[in-house]
Amino acid sequence: MATQLKNLSDFSNTEVPSAAPFSFGIVVAEWNAEITNALYQGALSSLLEHGALAENIYTYAVPGSFELTSGADLLLKTGKLDAVICLGCVIQGETRHFDFICNAVANGVSNVAIKYSKPVIFGVLTTDNQQQAIDRAGGKHGNKGVEGAVTAIKMAYLAATLNN
Repeated sequence: MATQLKNLSDFSNTEVPSAAPFSFGIVVAEWNAEITNALYQGALSSLLEHGALAENIYTYAVPGSFELTSGADLLLKTGKLDAVICLGCVIQGETRHFDFICNAVANGVSNVAIKYSKPVIFGVLTTDNQQQAIDRAGGKHGNKGVEGAVTAIKMAYLAATLNN
């Protein structure tokens, strides 16, 4: 697995623009809260570290990962945001529910991004077990929330650059 060789939070090989000019939405799933709270803390810290103003970061909780798409859609409908970060965690169980949720969320996030021509970031862990989620939410593989924040900053910057 590629992640075993990479820390999700290592952006030392790339330049991250200032987040100061942008407004961000963060939609966080409440399901698997131990994991999603860690993802949220990583995303929030990273946005602030890269210059985002606290008053330009809007955070909303939704019940589960399936609702991330609706949450992102509602936030972008306001017209106030440059990017939305969707944070969730789906852990494989004994049924095919995992497959349906993961596919629906991935497709939904893409569709919302296309609908609004705004970056909507897929910061959803899709793991086989709890330990893999922990490892990617601040554990040995870094924090997917940090990756989501940096991606949001870079994509908001790209959109702003292309729209000028």
